[in-house]
Amino acid sequence: MMAKQLVQKAFVTFGALALMSSMLIAMGPVTPAGAAFTYQAKHAGGTVHLLASTAGGTLDPQVNYTLQYWQLYQATYDGLVSFEKVSGQSSFNVVPDLAVAMPTVTNAGKTYTFKLRTGIKFSNGKAVTVKDVLASFQRIFKVSNPNAGTWYNDIVGGPACVTTPATCTLKGGVVVNTSTNSVVVNLIKSDSEFLDQLAVPFGSILPASTPGKDQGDVPIPGTGAYTFSKYNVNTGLTMKRNPYFKVWSAAAQPKGYPDTIEETFGETVESEVTSVENNQANWIFDPLPTDRLQQISTKYASQLHVNPLTADWYVPMNVNLAPFNNVKARQALNYAINKNDVVNLYGGTKLGQPTCTILPPGFPGYKSFCAYNSTSSSTYKGPDLAKAKALVKASGTAGDKVGIVVTNDPVNLAVGQYIQSVLNSIGYKATVKPLSANIQFTYIQNTKNKVQISVSQWYQDYPAASDFLNVLLSCSNFHPASDNSINISGYCNKTISAKMQAAEALELTNPAQANTMWGAIDQQIMTTDAPWVPLFNPKLTDFVSKGTGNYQFSKQFYMYVDQLWVK
Repeated sequence: MMAKQLVQKAFVTFGALALMSSMLIAMGPVTPAGAAFTYQAKHAGGTVHLLASTAGGTLDPQVNYTLQYWQLYQATYDGLVSFEKVSGQSSFNVVPDLAVAMPTVTNAGKTYTFKLRTGIKFSNGKAVTVKDVLASFQRIFKVSNPNAGTWYNDIVGGPACVTTPATCTLKGGVVVNTSTNSVVVNLIKSDSEFLDQLAVPFGSILPASTPGKDQGDVPIPGTGAYTFSKYNVNTGLTMKRNPYFKVWSAAAQPKGYPDTIEETFGETVESEVTSVENNQANWIFDPLPTDRLQQISTKYASQLHVNPLTADWYVPMNVNLAPFNNVKARQALNYAINKNDVVNLYGGTKLGQPTCTILPPGFPGYKSFCAYNSTSSSTYKGPDLAKAKALVKASGTAGDKVGIVVTNDPVNLAVGQYIQSVLNSIGYKATVKPLSANIQFTYIQNTKNKVQISVSQWYQDYPAASDFLNVLLSCSNFHPASDNSINISGYCNKTISAKMQAAEALELTNPAQANTMWGAIDQQIMTTDAPWVPLFNPKLTDFVSKGTGNYQFSKQFYMYVDQLWVK
């Protein structure tokens, strides 16, 4: 997740691709949405070659927060539960994974009892035990997981672990019994999203011997069908079949097709496209370059797959640094940016829809409204430069210097340059500061870097309104001087954070009413404080080679890399 963002994929396409909704490739049928995968041994073997311009950062699944690697983790790591490995809407379902069955939930939703499967081994040959489960929960805090303080601190002992992670025990919070092979997790308060949070890669069960610090480029043994055998952040990574893997549940961890999965870093995107065109590589992670889009959309239409995403492109403004510590300056930029122009930079209205909200359309809690608009419409109609310039003048910030930090791929850079022109037009002196994708996301989070404004993307971790509003804009997710401060704006409105907590509590008893609350929170954040400029909601376009078959798409984690056929 894909969740996440994360150093996530900047998805770009050409307007003509809108005609191709979820295209099928030539080699083999796609499994119907929601249907379990049927393994076809005749297609097993070979090497899948993936291309990405840069690495996605640390390989540690309890630290990394990027779609680039969350996509790969689906075949390498398992939690007690996971999202179902199917295509379509059912890929949002949580199913038992290393646990025999879904947990027994007691104590008014605060106690979860799991029974661990037996006979499963890590890729280093060691058996998975309940001791590994306990150590993995403790390690979430020891490695300063990005969401330790917002997701997992609901576990009894969690708040103490957030304060002093090195000595984390979760005593009373995670209780294991070796004789019954059971794991009991006790929560401080009930949490309707707890199983979703265990199903993402942060909840991976790792060997108890794994050090309690970010392992960086050192692969950690997992239980999935594949294991990372090599990783170099400059050149690439390799995944091999896990020799100890056996299918215990195809819904949770199916058998993969290729013998080897390789991802190569360092090529230009132009070169990557040429490699896929020539059948020298199977798939590109990066945005397609604008000068090749027309060719790809016509000549290679059958090799393109288009899927809608619950995601945001947005501009977080640092509410603690000038000029954006002034709400009028933030509101001014909301009025000034022409979101239709940004969508055109991305590829057109069929593959990017302008938005005024934090929650994406079709997501729990979403309500259409538009606080900054050329008209009073609840949907976006256009900018209002006159209001923007008046607000800048009233704020007293005219003439301030503003640096915009973006990733250096063509699409993000183009969006950054457009925002630069807008800022200059309303009275600022703006410059663009492009960074490599493997460092930009952590860079813009750390307050030490004094980032005033940036361009970022967020792709849902799991389908819940809190995964946008609470994760990205609550007080508890702002951590000064940390690379893991996912609240990039540094926004903390204690009244609104309290409303978020109330909405989360209400989800357990009245989800519909809770979603109404989330929609109201979204509207209040934007109208009162405007820490973001929401830009648009994207669709994803995957370009695969002619010799690549069995494209399968998860709404949760996107293309299943291990299900591709190359034979």
